[in-house]
Amino acid sequence: MSDEPTPQILDPATPDPATPASTTPDPAIPDPAPPDEDALRLAEALVFATAGPVTARALSQLLPETADADAVLAALRARYAGRGVELVDAGGGVMFRTAEDLAPRLRKVVQVPRRLPRVAMETLAIIAYHQPVTRAEIEEIRGTALAQQTLEALLEAELIVLKGRRETPGRPAMWGTTPQFLAQFGLNDLRDLPRREDLLLELPVPTAAAASPEPIGEGEGEPQGSEAPPDEPAADAP
Repeated sequence: MSDEPTPQILDPATPDPATPASTTPDPAIPDPAPPDEDALRLAEALVFATAGPVTARALSQLLPETADADAVLAALRARYAGRGVELVDAGGGVMFRTAEDLAPRLRKVVQVPRRLPRVAMETLAIIAYHQPVTRAEIEEIRGTALAQQTLEALLEAELIVLKGRRETPGRPAMWGTTPQFLAQFGLNDLRDLPRREDLLLELPVPTAAAASPEPIGEGEGEPQGSEAPPDEPAADAP
């Protein structure tokens, strides 16, 4: 009597266990349909009509429940790629922005908004990197008093906002940046800020001529090695 094993006959309908499972997609699950033209037009109109960044969540409130807002924004971004106006990420959402390569040519005819004074830019930079930060801490970092009108200018521009009060004597106000700050400087998140160590430059030692007192316009035409102009009188300090 032979000891050879009896060959097994497999049913054609039964998958061979030694054969890997098929990776063919299930025909019962249809592939997601690309965004239709109506959804793209609606997203385009929303981004155009909204002053600030538009999030996928905000767009989803206008789209049908079956539509994918992220896919719609991705398709809209691809549609505008390479055009004079492009869809870019900013402030936690998306916005229409002029193509970077065209910006220098547009400055000849487009009026650029008035720049913030140097003291306001210094204060804004301190708030951005140290937020939430109090006025006293800003003054300590800058080494000079901070005038109330500087904070008011940043508040009016909607670049900073009150972030609560510190639990210390006097409960001083704490300041932080706003989504408008991110949008204005083309940032999608605070993590996109340049590293502080990358901003530290070795300034040349000022010469005697540069160190001599001369009238300097606020934020304009200042020698690179000169100190920042003093802020308003310390009487405004808390």
